[in-house]
Amino acid sequence: MPPSRQLQSVIDTFGNQGWHCETVEGREVVTAAFEAHHTHLHLHAQTFTNLNALAVVGETPLTLDEERTPLALELLMRANKQVTLGNFEYDMDRSLVVFRITNVFEKEVYDPDIISSMVHCTIAEIDRITPLLGVINRTADDLLDDLSIPLLLEREDLLPPVPEYSEEEEL
Repeated sequence: MPPSRQLQSVIDTFGNQGWHCETVEGREVVTAAFEAHHTHLHLHAQTFTNLNALAVVGETPLTLDEERTPLALELLMRANKQVTLGNFEYDMDRSLVVFRITNVFEKEVYDPDIISSMVHCTIAEIDRITPLLGVINRTADDLLDDLSIPLLLEREDLLPPVPEYSEEEEL
């Protein structure tokens, strides 16, 4: 069965961006893997043809012990307050940090710029939160009570570098 027009627009966008993706047999889903600055992530994009919607979900592994789990969950929940589009989750059963973003489209052929933005946003958000979660995991047990999650979220020294573009590339 060929992919829907919606999924085909996602496949075409990935191809035009040079992103390798694979379709999931019998489902309206493509999967891909990305290397970010701080982590690697598995991404899937799923179309919901009845809603004319696309969900992009990125996942990266994170193992937490019993003492660090509440701090990591607090970090993710506080980070969600700063996010305009999408949200963070932690899949406790699979030990994965998840970022999910969804968009509803007006047309059956999805706008490639919006698809690309959703993928870029997912990668950037996972890459932004990963080093902060790493700080929690590396903090000594006797210092965990002193760790301020609001202050940790303000750290800019752990942010991935922002790519610089020339004026020609921006046009």
